Amino acid sequence: MPKISIDLPDSLLLSKATSFEEIKKESLFALASYLFQQGYLSSGAAAEMCHCNRVDFILKLGRSGIPVADLDGEELDEEFRDE
Repeated sequence: MPKISIDLPDSLLLSKATSFEEIKKESLFALASYLFQQGYLSSGAAAEMCHCNRVDFILKLGRSGIPVADLDGEELDEEFRDE
């Protein structure tokens, strides 16, 4: 799997007394959720990138206010039609 390296300022670790591992975890989620939203990754592939399972990834998307499905008006009406 290809890797990306990002230089972070030391002040980032001091600003919120956050550990490097927490920053790494949040950064992976931010990138994976962006790539998921743009359609580059499936939810399963994005979850794998974050080292978590698909359900946990989708739940975290929801808690972050990121939509999991992109339905247009007609598709949304179809989903909520009472049959």
